[in-house]
Amino acid sequence: MKTDKPRVAIQGIRASFHEEAALKYFGEDIHTIECNSFKQTFEALQKKEADYVVMAIENSIAGSILPNYSLLLSYAFPVVGEIYLPIQLHLMALPGVKFDDVKYVTSHPIAIRQCVDFFDEYPHLKIIESNDTAACAKRIRDEQLTDTVAIANTLAARLYGLDVLERRIESNKKNFTRFLILTHHENVTKKQPNKASLCFEVSNKVGALAKVLNIFSEEGVNMSKIQSMPVLGKRNEYNFYVDIEWDEARQYDTAIRKILKYTHNFNILGEYERHVDEGDIAPKPAKNEKIPRKYINIKKMG
Repeated sequence: MKTDKPRVAIQGIRASFHEEAALKYFGEDIHTIECNSFKQTFEALQKKEADYVVMAIENSIAGSILPNYSLLLSYAFPVVGEIYLPIQLHLMALPGVKFDDVKYVTSHPIAIRQCVDFFDEYPHLKIIESNDTAACAKRIRDEQLTDTVAIANTLAARLYGLDVLERRIESNKKNFTRFLILTHHENVTKKQPNKASLCFEVSNKVGALAKVLNIFSEEGVNMSKIQSMPVLGKRNEYNFYVDIEWDEARQYDTAIRKILKYTHNFNILGEYERHVDEGDIAPKPAKNEKIPRKYINIKKMG
């Protein structure tokens, strides 16, 4: 059904962390398209059943989601944005359920691993893994499970009418996931990008990759991420996925021209504005006041 709202494909169901990331990036007025897998989100975009895909690419604790890098290259949809989402995990149950009566805990395996310190104190609880945090909350609501709690976000608790028994049970309170925003080529809008995602190969020779990385450094371009993936069917050959950031467009343009000499199968996966949280924006200093060092470092890296 055609709608004026942006149709955003996500892996998982409503109230999952993917939908939370979509709402944070696009705002509340979106139409969420639920998909069972990341590949299905790209298929929805390819069939024009969706206008955008929101896809997790890395987590500060679990690391990179490697299969998703292959999807980026296979489908070649442009990356047009990114969003960092703090991952806050809560324990939730049907209204009226007491924690003392709980026998089972259900959630995504990564979410469960991120709460091991909490569950070490309750060894009698049986862990049940599932493919989606929000789906676990929905199952408790649908099946009226009085002996089970789910680990999910507050969005899931509100949508499925559950009570939060314990808040912020994740072991690391500084946990976040980075999501990429992808779309059709014709949906790309003209903006002033300051970040890009690249993919390329280099020759299997001493110093081949170092030459490329040195060019970034020489041109004042910050490399914020590098990830290698084997090229399927080719021994000792790798795709390098690199995220870079810059302050001035000429830095980026010059760096790209130079590294083309030392790479092959070079792809620009997307050029976009890097995500900056309000807490990362430097406050305007008073006259003769020094800018705090943390903001100086951010500017140098950017």
